[in-house]
Amino acid sequence: MDKLNLRREVMSSRASLSPEQLRTNASKVRETLLDQPWVQMAGLVACYWSMDTEPGTHGLVYALWKHGATVILPVLKEDNDLDWAVYDGPDTLAPGRYGVMEPVDTRRGVDAIRTAALVIVPALAVDRLTGVRLGRGGGSYDRALARVGPNVPTVALLHPGELVENVPSEPHDQRVRWAISPRELTRLM
Repeated sequence: MDKLNLRREVMSSRASLSPEQLRTNASKVRETLLDQPWVQMAGLVACYWSMDTEPGTHGLVYALWKHGATVILPVLKEDNDLDWAVYDGPDTLAPGRYGVMEPVDTRRGVDAIRTAALVIVPALAVDRLTGVRLGRGGGSYDRALARVGPNVPTVALLHPGELVENVPSEPHDQRVRWAISPRELTRLM
């Protein structure tokens, strides 16, 4: 299956999830991640503020922040690259491009992700064997992940069934080292 059809299939599946399923999935992912020592010890975490039917991160971001981590969230630039700014509580977010909530804090630059001890990214699907992630097609997270060091845990958040046997890849596609769904936390590479 090509990327476009795989995206359509996943988006259609996500559209069928009820609000209760979305909340339950987010809660299970948050609890599993927060139980990992490598998550608990991360001082600077790059994450994202979920929207629509993406695996929910609002509670995760808040919990990481309350436990003392500095959390940076993306700010979408005009060229679709990702700048980063510090999350300082739910009242420090405002709608950005396309209505995605972004921190109002000072922008730290595209290279701020280089200093993160943990990077959590959205994905529509992840290849179980190679760690290739399928995004929405804009390339924003591929550019950001290319800046992350080789020993930093990169984690894609998924709904059940989105860790798949084959994600078509191109040379610019970045891999993630972990995938998590409500059912499993999987080390990929």
